[in-house]
Amino acid sequence: MATPDSPLDLYAKVEDLLGVKEAAPDLYAHYLLALQGIAFDSLLDVGCGSGDFIVGIQQAFPGATFRGIDLSGEMITRAREQGVEAEQVDLCDDPGQYDVITAVFDMLNYLDGDALQRFGRCVREHLNDGGVFLCDTNTLYGFENVAVGSFIAEDAERFVTIDSDFEAGEYRSVFNLFEREDVMWHRSIGEIRQFYHSPETLQAALGMELVEQVPVYLYDEDEADKVFWVFRKNKIELTTKNT
Repeated sequence: MATPDSPLDLYAKVEDLLGVKEAAPDLYAHYLLALQGIAFDSLLDVGCGSGDFIVGIQQAFPGATFRGIDLSGEMITRAREQGVEAEQVDLCDDPGQYDVITAVFDMLNYLDGDALQRFGRCVREHLNDGGVFLCDTNTLYGFENVAVGSFIAEDAERFVTIDSDFEAGEYRSVFNLFEREDVMWHRSIGEIRQFYHSPETLQAALGMELVEQVPVYLYDEDEADKVFWVFRKNKIELTTKNT
């Protein structure tokens, strides 16, 4: 029998089958390059997932503290297993203030228009003056030509099918996961929704100074499937750690 599951927790169970971890280092390189030009002591990764991003970059900044938050309890468990300080909490309810906030691998595309506006307010509230927000979003090309279609992946204990479509700015992806339980298979189903945000919509919602936008080519050498963004709270000059 199929059982409902938290879409985020369901995604957590199959992320390693989807090729995300293989593509992630190329995306992380954009964040690492940007962070090397920022003087910061604290970083919060929103939607930290299993903590791979923090694990991958924190050694480059030994003097800074890193913290992750995510709405998926499954992901938080995995992040903590990697030694990441992580908590299952909404950004708006987080008690901290940070020099840098990140939202990696199209996290903002999981927010509809209203949620994006709320998220922008919370980012500004949790950034210190002069703080920097780093994020990436899917391009229209990424949604229409990379993400849609049917996908099947499996290993010895799992079998997942994903059927995705993109229409009127909204991406819907239906997951069917079969997990082996002794001689039986347990089926879970869930739907993940994402939303395309134009550059104008994104900038208006975040309400901060746009410092940089960079096209990202993870899956196609000729067309950008993502954009990497750098925003700053208040208009003060960034300095490097060496100045």
